[in-house]
Amino acid sequence: GSGDGQGQILQRFPEKDWEDNPFPQGIELFCQPSGWQLFPERNPPTFFVAVLTDINSERHYCACFTFWEAVESPQPQSHPRNGEGEGEEEEEPSSPVQPAQLFAPKSLVLVSRLDHAEVFRNSLGLIYTIYVDGLSVSLENVIGNLLTCTIPITGGAQ
Repeated sequence: GSGDGQGQILQRFPEKDWEDNPFPQGIELFCQPSGWQLFPERNPPTFFVAVLTDINSERHYCACFTFWEAVESPQPQSHPRNGEGEGEEEEEPSSPVQPAQLFAPKSLVLVSRLDHAEVFRNSLGLIYTIYVDGLSVSLENVIGNLLTCTIPITGGAQ
């Protein structure tokens, strides 16, 4: 109908809340402040960072990278041509009518207590590229590698 919809969380990391850093409730509403709407053309990807403040006045930096995906179209419908079925000797085959292509927003979101917008943009851009290019890399491994760093012990082995 109107093309309006609701966002839903398809996947999240970590899958369960951490005691000291719970998952922000309603984040799917925040990612698309103007609403989840379908558009007739693919929009360019967008990126923004906003600051969410929790009940304890702790800041959480919320980086949102939104891109647009084609929505599966319903089955084409056949419509009779002018006068078809009214006793014409030569009937033309009915032609399928293709519905207009629509695009829906999809957002990648990173929530952090650290303020590093450029790192967030690069990380979400990497995840987006892996997803769009259809690379056979596990997103769990990519995210794990992005979040893991080795800090060498002073004077010792890494």
